[in-house]
Amino acid sequence: MTKSIFLKRLSATVQFILGFVLGVSLIAGISGAALFAYYKKMSVLPNKPVFSRTTVPQESASSSIEPATSIEPLESTTTLEDEVEEPQAALEKPEEVAAEPELPPNAYRAVVTWPQGLSLRSQPSTNAGKVGGIDANKSIIILEDSADGQWQRVRLPWSNQEGWVKGGNTQRTSY
Repeated sequence: MTKSIFLKRLSATVQFILGFVLGVSLIAGISGAALFAYYKKMSVLPNKPVFSRTTVPQESASSSIEPATSIEPLESTTTLEDEVEEPQAALEKPEEVAAEPELPPNAYRAVVTWPQGLSLRSQPSTNAGKVGGIDANKSIIILEDSADGQWQRVRLPWSNQEGWVKGGNTQRTSY
């Protein structure tokens, strides 16, 4: 083999190795830059939402968020005569105002003890649809317990809505 053929093959091999290394490093560099940009964008916390009842501090308010507006109360449709009659009506029938509704047999009052509140369900199952919710420390009426004691059928005194809640999350207040 002559010197020129050897040098041509060596040159071609070096060019291939150099091209391969440059290609791999270019792909790795672009991928690394894309990952860095993605993680940088995802690590920024979003702006705090502003609701109608909260006010926005001036130093943290951005130009894209409008300050909360105050809600004006509606005008009253009652007249002075109506306001005068209502207290008299309450005085004439004090037993209707002060009397609590009677409880069904075997029912009792209880307070929700679960700190996050309870989900009111249509059936005694976690797969049943939610029909409402009950805040913590709210007074409810327990109508019955399920046979296995895992669920309680309840009535909400403020809406007379009935449903099932997970047992063990209430504390009895009346006997």
